[in-house]
Parts: sequence; C-alpha cells; structure tokens
Amino acid sequence: MNILCPTDLTLAADVALAYAGHIAKQTSGSVTLFHALGKKDAKGDGADLAKAHADVLGNLSGLGVKVDKLQREGAFMKEIVTEAGKGCKLMVAGTHGVQGLRQEMLGSDMLKLVRTVPVPTLVVQLYSKRKVAMDRIVMPVAGHTDIKPLLDAVCLLAKAYGAEVDVYQQLVEGESTSNALLKNKVAMIDRLKKEGVRYNEVNEPVGKHFEGFATLTIRYAHKVGAGCIAVMAMASGEHKKIADKEKQELLTNEKGIPVLCAV
Repeated sequence: MNILCPTDLTLAADVALAYAGHIAKQTSGSVTLFHALGKKDAKGDGADLAKAHADVLGNLSGLGVKVDKLQREGAFMKEIVTEAGKGCKLMVAGTHGVQGLRQEMLGSDMLKLVRTVPVPTLVVQLYSKRKVAMDRIVMPVAGHTDIKPLLDAVCLLAKAYGAEVDVYQQLVEGESTSNALLKNKVAMIDRLKKEGVRYNEVNEPVGKHFEGFATLTIRYAHKVGAGCIAVMAMASGEHKKIADKEKQELLTNEKGIPVLCAV
C-alpha cells in the first residue's frame, strides 16, 4: 500500500511523515513524500526534502520503510490532489490549524483538501503524539448516504493495528434518532463484525443545550485514549455551515487527536 505524505517542509509535515511511515510499516507499504515547488523554487535545485525531514527519514530507514521523495512544480493543493490519484490508498497530512480570518470565514485549507483528494486522509496536528498508537478508533455515526469509504478506511487501520472501534453516537435529550443514522449505525456494526474488528457501541446522552458535536466527540476520544477519530469529510444534513465549523474544529483539535477523513 502506497501512502502519500505531502510536505511544506514544516514540523507539522514532519509529524505527518512519522505517522505515514508507521502505518506503512504496519501494512507492509511505502511512503511517497511529496512537495510542490513554486516557480521560484523550481528554477533552482528545489527544496532539500532529505534535510528538512532528516531525523524522521533516518528512523524510517532503520525500520525498513521505503520512502520515495518527489517534487514537482505547481500549485500545492492541485498537485497534491493529482498525486493522490496515482495509486495511493491513503494520505497522511499535517495541519497548522486555521490560519487567519480568511480561513475562519471560508474554511481551513486542510478541510478543503480532505474533501478534494480521491483517497481517505489521516490529518495529524502539530501537537499530535510522536509515538503512534492506534489501539482505539472513535467512529461517530454518520448520516451520509454512502459511508462505505469511511468504513473501508477504518477497517484498514483497525486491522493493521488490531484496534478496537467505538461506534459513537450522541443522543440528544428529547430528540429521536433519524432513520439515516439508525441505518448507518447498523451498517457500521455489521461491517466491523464481518471484518472481525472488535467494537463497542457507545451512546452518549446529552442535554438539549449541549456544547456541540465536535467538543463532546474530542472530549470522549481524549478520555478513552483514542488513536484517531474517523469521520466523513463532507457535511451532511441541512445545517451545513454549522457542520462545516464542527468538522474544522475536529481537524484542528487542541488535544492533537488525529482525524481520519473519507469522501
């Protein structure tokens, strides 16, 4: 399995490379470390990927993980999407969080990216734990029409790490669960059973005026020591603006819990 790890030569990308390499080791896969060059850089020798990520690359070499270093001129987001479509099964990317007012209003670049790439993405934060642990995955019940991409990605990681999956749902006081959520919850549990993945059905009761989906999900995942939270990248339902804000909060969560996104 080939894993794409885009880099902007920062510490956040360094953390992402460590995760990508660890997953590659667990799945007998390889990593493509990719950097898009601006026109100014392309005229010279380009960036020194080996120097920017020397320590992590050295560690991965010691583990026997193959890392191909690739650079190409072009717009960063566009080139990542193109490269992801060349046979990659997963992308691991680091985020710096929301940068400035424009992204607060229009959404973070990372949120846009995970919704555009044709493969699932594991988003790690600058402050994610350097020691990769995927013993537990929290998968909130989604209301989307097609959740197969998410289930595929969760099963891939869960089987690679022998992880336990929490099928997690917030039950709001006085509100009934929609048919879409009920249907998807059954589909999630059936798929995990079929794949032989251990799971827990977690129902968290909350009051009508609760703090928000993302806040409670992050708090729960942190409490149980989850290695990642798995969600659909796109928003579902009629409250799209609220849902987008919640997903952005998940991706940039201050607990540093990686987030697995599928489209």
